[in-house]
Amino acid sequence: MPLLAHLRELRKRVVLAALGLVVGAVVGWFCYTPVFEALQKPLLDAATEAGKDVRLNFTGLASALDMQIKVSLFLGVLITSPWWLYQLWAFVTPGLTRKERRYAVGFLGAAVPLFAGGAFMAWLMLPRAVTILTDFVPDGASNLTDAQGYLSFVMRLILAFGIACVLPVVLVALNFVGLMSARTLLAGWRWAVFLVFLFSAVMTPTPDAITMIIVAIPMCLLYFAAVGVSALHDRRVARDDAERLAV
Repeated sequence: MPLLAHLRELRKRVVLAALGLVVGAVVGWFCYTPVFEALQKPLLDAATEAGKDVRLNFTGLASALDMQIKVSLFLGVLITSPWWLYQLWAFVTPGLTRKERRYAVGFLGAAVPLFAGGAFMAWLMLPRAVTILTDFVPDGASNLTDAQGYLSFVMRLILAFGIACVLPVVLVALNFVGLMSARTLLAGWRWAVFLVFLFSAVMTPTPDAITMIIVAIPMCLLYFAAVGVSALHDRRVARDDAERLAV
């Protein structure tokens, strides 16, 4: 395709993706109330359990509106992820071979559920994290948590765990394009395990080691699964090269 045709195609895909995000944000706007109640429930439950005054606080006149807009946009991105991923796929597909298209479909098909699984893991950890953190509030004191800060904390937690679970797919993709071999991945398994446990220790704001281990083990398993898939791919490539040379 000529350069202008590429630019027109890019503009078309960006506009379609943006329209989808707008529709998703509108849906998120109407879903804001139950989502907000679900977000603050761990905080209220922890306060009730500990017998302390812990509440979300909107510090500015427009803070409530600002938070509703941010939550709506965040929900819009999540709800319409299949749509804008398809637009990205439709723009990239013409430049790929048939084999590369199959690989890309497989990577996207694995990345989406892995991201969702990581986000769900973070959501399950949220009540425990809030309970631990609110326990540090002294008796007789109140903790008026800034609503914007609390939302940012929850979103960072969800995104961090979602991205961490997608990293093995990225490693496999690097292997399939020839930038990283399975031997290299396996040689660095000690550093990988160390970094996984370090990430789990930092991202789980709880003092117990059990939670850290529960989070780290699935990530380690995903890493070694990526090593296994890469090893199978390297073996197949080596066999194909040997057959080609024999011919």
